[in-house]
Amino acid sequence: MEMSKADPKGLVRESYAIEGIKASECRSIFLDWALSLAAGCDVREAIRVLLAHYGPGNPDHPMNAVLTDGLVPGHQPTRRGGRAARMTQVEGGKIS
Repeated sequence: MEMSKADPKGLVRESYAIEGIKASECRSIFLDWALSLAAGCDVREAIRVLLAHYGPGNPDHPMNAVLTDGLVPGHQPTRRGGRAARMTQVEGGKIS
């Protein structure tokens, strides 16, 4: 993957240029970065490209940890919309 696709707005690049940036700020930038990716982009591949490019030259940068955390498989959320999201479960005629 090309860097222009992995970091289309240069958000991650800029985060590595900020001296004294904190992990909480890196997490915020990560969210903005993730929302800026093109539809259908392989997020994990983009993260790998960014880590390979910026990580070796910045071993103690907090963005490395944020990006690495982005590679950890997690719970896949499911959407419960409409009435199901607002109602509790009904079992045996009783609301629980």
